[in-house]
Amino acid sequence: MADGGDRAGQTPVPRPLDAIDRDILRMLQADGRASIRSVAERVHVSRANAYARINRLIDDGVIRGFSARVNHERAGQGASAYITLKIVQNSWRTVREQLQALPGAAHIALVSGDFDVLLLVHTPDNRTLRELVLTKLQSIPEVLSTRTLLVFEETDLDPAPGQAGSPGAGHDTDTP
Repeated sequence: MADGGDRAGQTPVPRPLDAIDRDILRMLQADGRASIRSVAERVHVSRANAYARINRLIDDGVIRGFSARVNHERAGQGASAYITLKIVQNSWRTVREQLQALPGAAHIALVSGDFDVLLLVHTPDNRTLRELVLTKLQSIPEVLSTRTLLVFEETDLDPAPGQAGSPGAGHDTDTP
């Protein structure tokens, strides 16, 4: 398509975002449940304009979806770890598919450096984590080695701390 749209298997050409688009993104990252009315009021556009911009951001693939920020410990996933993997060269797609199927896999990244893949997992306990690493991960033929880094504490960062419109502006929204 001449407009940069998605043809079978092709990624659309990204459109530049203006200041209003960036403000909308910050708002929705801070509160994915914000109403169109509140978004429009905060960025000083009409509701129709806010609605059209959000739909365009979704259609263009800028917004991939909406989700809840979960406290994994309170959700029964008290053990978290980053696991580094060295994999067979050119096996990324195969390995990624297998990692996506792992219970508790939260984030997978192909990276450069001393290892090839960084995997974040959340499990109910250390025994389950050990089982995941020793039996599931290390049984993947393309995985050459793993290293497990236990997470003792984690903090989700606000998308734009201290900026107007974000819940963290001027006050702490987390409670101990």
